[in-house]
Amino acid sequence: MKTKIHFDFQAHDTSLKKEILAGITSFFTIVYIAAVNASILADAGIPFEAGMIATVLTSVFGCLLIGFYANAPIILVPGMGVNAFFTYTMVESMGLSWEVALASVFVAGILFAITAFTPLSGVLSKAIPRSLKEAITVGIGLFLTFIGLQKGGIVVSSDSTFVALGNLGSAHVIATLVTLALAAILFIRNVKGHFLISMLAGTALAWSLGLIETGQQSSFSFSSYGSVFAAMSFDDILMLPFWIATFSMAMILVFENMGLLTGLLPDQRKFTKSYQANAISAISSGLFGTSPTVSTVESASGISAGGRTGLTAITTGLLFLTSLFFIPIFKIIPESAIAPVLIIIGGLMITSIQNISLQDFSEGFPAFLIIVMIPLTYSIVDGIAFGFIAYPFLKIALGKGKEVPVPMYIIASLFFINFFLHTI
Repeated sequence: MKTKIHFDFQAHDTSLKKEILAGITSFFTIVYIAAVNASILADAGIPFEAGMIATVLTSVFGCLLIGFYANAPIILVPGMGVNAFFTYTMVESMGLSWEVALASVFVAGILFAITAFTPLSGVLSKAIPRSLKEAITVGIGLFLTFIGLQKGGIVVSSDSTFVALGNLGSAHVIATLVTLALAAILFIRNVKGHFLISMLAGTALAWSLGLIETGQQSSFSFSSYGSVFAAMSFDDILMLPFWIATFSMAMILVFENMGLLTGLLPDQRKFTKSYQANAISAISSGLFGTSPTVSTVESASGISAGGRTGLTAITTGLLFLTSLFFIPIFKIIPESAIAPVLIIIGGLMITSIQNISLQDFSEGFPAFLIIVMIPLTYSIVDGIAFGFIAYPFLKIALGKGKEVPVPMYIIASLFFINFFLHTI
């Protein structure tokens, strides 16, 4: 009875059955993240097995938190984009160890929480131009696509042109392209669990082509997770790269979750508590040993299935626990089956470009710099920096310097100082 009162099914025009079915729908739509996120974390040095366990546990915590605290049908899992930032920018580009990067996630989550529990979120939202916010999403989308193309062997390095088309006749590329075609068909036809189905089918195809050894990684244990849980290292907390990475991560979390919740929540009265739950969940991610959680667009599948209360998220979270039993299966999923998911998600993220005022050069060009420099520098921080520095510069050149908020000047100055320090 107390459960019914807490979720208030009648006021939300829903029922216990409808909420559970919505949660099941959300689960099959998002469970692919267990393998995909672990694959990206593995590139940072976190053991695949431990990364998958961390992904599952933080997803369970995040979904239960937002379900009980905010009573919202939103799914919280390690986000696509921020996981790329964690691995390819913080670790590979900025040189942080994955242990230090986890500490950065923890601190970024605290900064996120400060904005979520104070009026600071509104100040920041008004300070950063919409064109730059949207450009970050587009740039990260292109970055994910580029990573997917690399993992799939479709794009390879070249001494003369930096990148080139891979060998389309290789078994690995063929498996990637066939899986990509299947994933696109399933997605466009709105088949439930499309990414999960495509990954399993892609794995079977890779096995038939001899890309997976029989019996490869058929068992697992939880022992590897002991080296990842609470493995945060604050050794570099006084170093500039740590804080550049932390503030950039916090900024991404603040604006990405703000935009996603505004677009996803059926009841905007739940925004504040949902936003706060996002922040707390992000803090826990550093402790669990993964990149931070975000409100995921896949929440829309459960909402469209009738989910209106937190029971939808709780159902999804509890179902995530069952995925731990399938780790031996997830472990054999090859990159040719994961790459198509990255490519398609990247393609979805670039739709935000239509929200950028490209006709206004002072708005469009800084956004353009962010979009192209994120994938071309292989660094989300550097890409953002180029756009954030260019924005006030062009506004001043246009005689509109007073229209730029003071926080924007401060952020741009910090990025400029970081570039300057790298030159000396």
